[in-house]
Amino acid sequence: MWTIGITGGIGSGKTTVCKVFRVLGIPVFQADMVAAKLQNEDPYIKISLISLFGSDIYTKDGLLNRKKLAGIIFNDRNLLDKINNIIHPAVHQEFKKWKALYKDLPYLLYEAAIIFETGSFRNFDRTILVVTSENERIQRVMKRDHSTVEAVIQRMHNQFSDSEKMKMADFIIENNDNQLIIPQILKLDQILKSDNHVRKMDR
Repeated sequence: MWTIGITGGIGSGKTTVCKVFRVLGIPVFQADMVAAKLQNEDPYIKISLISLFGSDIYTKDGLLNRKKLAGIIFNDRNLLDKINNIIHPAVHQEFKKWKALYKDLPYLLYEAAIIFETGSFRNFDRTILVVTSENERIQRVMKRDHSTVEAVIQRMHNQFSDSEKMKMADFIIENNDNQLIIPQILKLDQILKSDNHVRKMDR
């Protein structure tokens, strides 16, 4: 079974693409959602984050104050790397347990926002990048999060540009309003199943 990393910049629509893959029977591990859950529940992660940022990084209810954390680490790559080094190993362990449930499938997807930025793309058999024009991404995020143009652009700048990621991705899905994503996904599904079969035959 292949593990396929799927990613895309903020507002690219990778979650929508993943929903289509699920309809095709392909499981999707949502790494960012798992990470958020672990930040609130895993004792080691909570202690580690408190040691870095103080006890008030969590609310009285024991939930991570994400807005405060985002403000602290904004434009501080060193702190962001420290957080990733705390959280990513725990997410990887959760993924290993989850993956064991789907041994008989040809491939599954690992959805995350920054697989190229962290270098974790090297852990996957193939990678998929969902791309959308910058203007459409801004409009989508503004509508979804009620953000300002400036706030969205700042968040976009914390990720690699699409042109940088396209150089590293194995497959690209275009998700602009004038592009039909379902035919692209159906074609890619067949390619991945075919490639997986060839790889097994070569062993």
